[in-house]
Amino acid sequence: MTTVPTRQRPDTAADSGHDRRPKLITDSNEAVRVSEERVGDRVAEHWPEGEGVRGFISTVDHKRIGRRYIITAGFFFTLAGLNAMLMRIQLMRPGQQVISPEEYNQLFTVHGTVMIFFFSTPMLFGFGNLLFPLMLGTRDMAFPRLNAFGYWIFAASGLILFGSEAAGRAPDGGWFSYVPLTGKEFSPAINLDVYCLALLFLGTSTTVGAINFIVTALKLRAPGMTLARMPVFVWALVVVSFMVLFALPPLNTANVMLLLDRQVGTHFFDPQHGGDAVLWQHLFWLFGHPDVYIIVLPALGMVSAIVPTFSRRPIAAYPLIVVATIATGIISFGVWVHHMFAVGLPPLSMAFFSAASIVVVIPAGIQFMSWLITMLRGRIVLSVPMLWVFGFIAAFVVGGVTGPMFALVSFDQQVTDSYFVVAHFHYVLFGGAVLPMLAGLYYWWPKLTGRMTSRRGGVWSFWLVFAGFNVTFFPMHIQGLLGMPRRIYTFPAWTGWAPYNLLETLGAFLLAFGFVFTGLVFLHSWRRGAPAPADPWGGETLEWATTSPPQTHNFAVIPTVHSLHPLWDQASLDSFAYGAERDDRVLADGHETLMTSELDGEPERRLEMPEDSPVPFFTTAALTALVLGLLFRIYPLAAIGLLGTAIALCYWLWPFQGPAMALEEPVPEPEDVS
Repeated sequence: MTTVPTRQRPDTAADSGHDRRPKLITDSNEAVRVSEERVGDRVAEHWPEGEGVRGFISTVDHKRIGRRYIITAGFFFTLAGLNAMLMRIQLMRPGQQVISPEEYNQLFTVHGTVMIFFFSTPMLFGFGNLLFPLMLGTRDMAFPRLNAFGYWIFAASGLILFGSEAAGRAPDGGWFSYVPLTGKEFSPAINLDVYCLALLFLGTSTTVGAINFIVTALKLRAPGMTLARMPVFVWALVVVSFMVLFALPPLNTANVMLLLDRQVGTHFFDPQHGGDAVLWQHLFWLFGHPDVYIIVLPALGMVSAIVPTFSRRPIAAYPLIVVATIATGIISFGVWVHHMFAVGLPPLSMAFFSAASIVVVIPAGIQFMSWLITMLRGRIVLSVPMLWVFGFIAAFVVGGVTGPMFALVSFDQQVTDSYFVVAHFHYVLFGGAVLPMLAGLYYWWPKLTGRMTSRRGGVWSFWLVFAGFNVTFFPMHIQGLLGMPRRIYTFPAWTGWAPYNLLETLGAFLLAFGFVFTGLVFLHSWRRGAPAPADPWGGETLEWATTSPPQTHNFAVIPTVHSLHPLWDQASLDSFAYGAERDDRVLADGHETLMTSELDGEPERRLEMPEDSPVPFFTTAALTALVLGLLFRIYPLAAIGLLGTAIALCYWLWPFQGPAMALEEPVPEPEDVS
């Protein structure tokens, strides 16, 4: 049996509850500090951190890239939120003309596209970049330069999208861009060309990021970290990464076909010339419904990381959570047609997809039961991250209740394209993803910045956001049942929708104020927050074994893992001490980390890691020129961009480095106590 630390009674006098952690058998902070003092300087010599403009452009450090993902996605979230505020002001009263119908179409299209494609997944990928190597006990992602390339592509594609909005030529066909309304006949300007090219450009970033997560999780885990000892958050992102690799090709195919229809004159979606308009819906929702779980599963993994820490016990039913995560990823590919129940498909096919849409709820229920059992059998510390978790559970339950209702064909056909769908969608994605993101941000903020946040400020930010969220979106259920359709820019007074729209607009202002207040809490912490220790919460996973913020090399000694919760395990803590005596754990002879086997985490060989390079940035710049040339049909610019991309890739892939070096004769490991 794995040893679990004894509990101590929380220190009720401690400000903000930061000292409420279990009394570890050996203080992990002390164990890591000693190892850092003994060998840290030797390792740090080979892991320099670039400074200035060159360092900013060239860095491949996963922590800096993760922070950039989070900041950039947060910036895009803010801009998309301003779009939503303009929409709510337009709908505040009947018959308002604050903005034109054309502007409204662009606002809701950019809002939805950004929140789905440019905020949710990149924000979660940012957390993954920041935490993956730390949780796995390694020094960087498997492909550091590919990691930097993914970020620059994401940032460039987002700037193209928002640049089109500033120019008044933003996409205007809804975030799902149904044909034929998005064809050349109904949208002759470049608005939808921006949509297709921006998403194709972004898809490159998402794909390379997914590959990086998979390889990192399979090959760079700390010795002894078998697949059965990986944190749930790692499992969630690995499953999501596989989902991305299967879900993005249909979306990319659809965007290429639509772009060819618009720019070249093909007829993939034109029924008059042998095409099929419904084909777009099939291709889009083959991506679109798995994408809901691509967004939600990492957020659920965050909850599974936070709940054990503040329940003071290991997560309950860990194998079932892993199986449920994998099952969700598989089943999600079989339910896309429930978005098309009003299209006119054969009733028998709709029956199958209706059944699958109900079955997909079961794995989520397993995870909920695990969290509840963990909390019931533990000793809950009501910290700020845990408060956000409780808010998530309440909101996601509401979204989970309305979700199976759409699996019923008769009900779905009655509320299709109504505000009931808008309400459900936001309870699932805002309640199911944004609230866990905020929980994770409060939880890992000390590790990210080396500063603690204010407990009082965190509590206020939670209640402002949670109240604003519910006041904004819950009345939309009633509006939808009263018949208010989506995507209308105004409405007459006689409909009876006016009180609900007014209430939702007031709730949107409250929600916006809550986010502003939350931003001020983090800004105050960054400027004046108390210094954070390595493990302020008493966490169980390896990221809490490093300094706050972590050193460039993460770990002076690559730890050896003996249980699912290594920082609550004596043998795993001891590995920091005896590992300092072993060259194959210190790896201080170069810019190296340790490669291990896929299943059991057995050490295989040293791996020389790529160092900082500006090549990913310049490759992105060339690709951006290619995209802009295609968008504006400036084909010489596109040709220059294509040539520049080819040159940059040739330089990037040229074999300047030698092969990985084999490990010396391995030293026998201490007996595994798990």
